[in-house]
Amino acid sequence: MEDILETRVLQADRAAVAEAARIIETGGLVAMPTETVYGLAADAANGLAVARIFEAKGRPRFNPLIVHVTGLDAARGLGCFTDEAERLAQAFWPGPMTLVVPRRSGVPISDLVTAGLSTLAIRVPAHPVAKALLAECGRPLAAPSANRSGHVSPTTAAHVAADLSGRVEMILDGGPCQVGIESTVIDVSGDTALLLRPGGISADAVANALGLPRLASADSAAFDPHAPKSPGQLASHYAPKAAIRLNVTAPEPGEAVLAFGPDVPATGGPVVNLSETGDLREAAANLFAALRTLDRSGCNSIAVLPIPGEGLGEAINDRLLRAAAPRP
Repeated sequence: MEDILETRVLQADRAAVAEAARIIETGGLVAMPTETVYGLAADAANGLAVARIFEAKGRPRFNPLIVHVTGLDAARGLGCFTDEAERLAQAFWPGPMTLVVPRRSGVPISDLVTAGLSTLAIRVPAHPVAKALLAECGRPLAAPSANRSGHVSPTTAAHVAADLSGRVEMILDGGPCQVGIESTVIDVSGDTALLLRPGGISADAVANALGLPRLASADSAAFDPHAPKSPGQLASHYAPKAAIRLNVTAPEPGEAVLAFGPDVPATGGPVVNLSETGDLREAAANLFAALRTLDRSGCNSIAVLPIPGEGLGEAINDRLLRAAAPRP
């Protein structure tokens, strides 16, 4: 796709949201803030508009998209909700949770959104700008993260512009994203709820809502990399240009450091601390911006200090593991 569009970055007031809705209604692309990361929104029923999402991002078309809707009633009109799905929706919507449910027959959602699958990934965002845009459009919006495919996810309008300027019509600037990592994705299309992607809601919180001792995860051995059931399942994802080394206790001299907690070894290289107090919620909110900042420093390697794996730490470590994976 050639960079030929004039991309406008507008503060997300009422007039800008109304203009964004008009762009979407005519098949255009708008980057919108959500509580997790910025999403690249298009009319989910417009196949040509959805194809433009894949083109703008350079995203493989076998990777399905999340559909954003105004609420549970709208979601029920698109997918079949089991008792487990209903319980999770009631507990966590609006918010950073995506539910994968069987797609209802005949619903006007482009097959590109589902990548040909019989299931649909649905979310009800909590961000006021995303909610306002959905209400103004009056239709489901397909909205993956508003970045080039495989790159670090965007948590500010400036991040979106750095990746997609000239490829989208508008970026709605709603300030930094509060959660900072993508939604938790739960597959509730079968008999058992399965964690497909850790995210802004911990697996323990999901298990508690379902009355389970723990939440089962999808069997990685059965995962087909050419037919993922949700975004964020590809091995290499969320990647900066620099190489990433995980769980480093002794960084190399001059190496960039992604720190967590009060104890940071001096290397002489750039350092960004996700949370000096060791707060995992703060660390999640800062993760993608920190990776972008270190990448802009021109470093060749980023040493990531150990981050606990409980709670939101599971999602943070998931993103870092994929960022460190061999590039395709």
